[in-house]
Amino acid sequence: MGDILFLAHRVPYPPDRGDKIRGFHLLKYLAAKKRVHLIAFADDPADLRRKDALKRYTGNRSIFWRSRTGVVAGLRALLSGRPVSVAAFDNPALRQSVETMLARHAIDTIFVFSGQMAQYLPARPRQRVVMDFVDMDSAKFAAYSKTSRWPMSWLHGREARLLRQFEKSVAARADASLFVSEAEAQLFREQTGADRVHVIENGIDTEFYDPAASFRRIEAMEPLIVFTGQMDYRPNIEAVCWFAEAILPHVRLVHPDARFAIVGRAPGDAVKVLAKLPGVTVTGAVSDVRGWLAAASVVVAPLKLARGIQNKVLEGMAMARPVVASGAAAEGIDHGGAIRVGSSVAEIADAVNDLLAHPDRAAELGAAARRQVIARYGWEARLAPLDEVLGLPLRRAERRTAA
Repeated sequence: MGDILFLAHRVPYPPDRGDKIRGFHLLKYLAAKKRVHLIAFADDPADLRRKDALKRYTGNRSIFWRSRTGVVAGLRALLSGRPVSVAAFDNPALRQSVETMLARHAIDTIFVFSGQMAQYLPARPRQRVVMDFVDMDSAKFAAYSKTSRWPMSWLHGREARLLRQFEKSVAARADASLFVSEAEAQLFREQTGADRVHVIENGIDTEFYDPAASFRRIEAMEPLIVFTGQMDYRPNIEAVCWFAEAILPHVRLVHPDARFAIVGRAPGDAVKVLAKLPGVTVTGAVSDVRGWLAAASVVVAPLKLARGIQNKVLEGMAMARPVVASGAAAEGIDHGGAIRVGSSVAEIADAVNDLLAHPDRAAELGAAARRQVIARYGWEARLAPLDEVLGLPLRRAERRTAA
């Protein structure tokens, strides 16, 4: 049995944002099966100093700084006819590191985390290739193109078209393509015709996200409505703007003291300006999101565009908080009725108002949510299907040998 080469678009540590959380738990799970070598990008200076934190899970670790600006990546993509989101991750030094790693170590599986890293696969891989797309990026850009004005609508449409072609070509070379939900997997099958598509859902560490755990509490500001997420990510930006500007006023008509806390790193101007609205707090980065979740009267996830399974919803559920989510944010989550779901301003505002008005009802919903998460979304159970994927025979083995 050979080793695993794990390629990641972002260092999977610390597990403090959606992609890092999934990446870390995948890496940890794989490391319990085989020796794993990690090659990844860092886009936060602190991550360059953290690679030794993954020493217990990895053999070799090579981390590369990704500094290319969006403008440069866009120009290179336009000139080369490639998707911008792929060109943005093109790095000759990392490419050489992959070639060296494959030449020096007995690697029988290449695990690619996120589509941007598929460009580093050998032209004719002799190893088993497991491609974790997570969700279908091309579909996200197709949705952007429908809601943007020209020229961004054209750029997003171009990105969607080229990414779909890229995703299709990668899936054809992979022994297994992974997605975070059956909805994403089925969409991928329908739009690309791919087979060998598997679902590996996200999980959650229910011992860490536990209202009884030890963490720093924050001063109560009841009634408090909390949103958590990376705040330079477009779907999160759109969600908090929609809630703060359109939904919160309806809530404050019924609950004048209600506050809305936007909790997450890297808020841009569009988010920061929301703090000028009555009842809105923008925290920026926090050391531990659990304090804010524990203080929440209601956790909201009003995303208009969401792909896959939303960690923010699972985290709120695990912390035994009542959650109100949009239909898009709830899609793919087996919540068993333990969260409230709404799609319009009125539906979301009414759900929040009802929970704020009935604390006992809210507590019961939160307790049911935590029970559902424990029963359904432990990481070990969610990643167990990987055993079958890792045991798959190498497809196209004869062609690879002949090459």
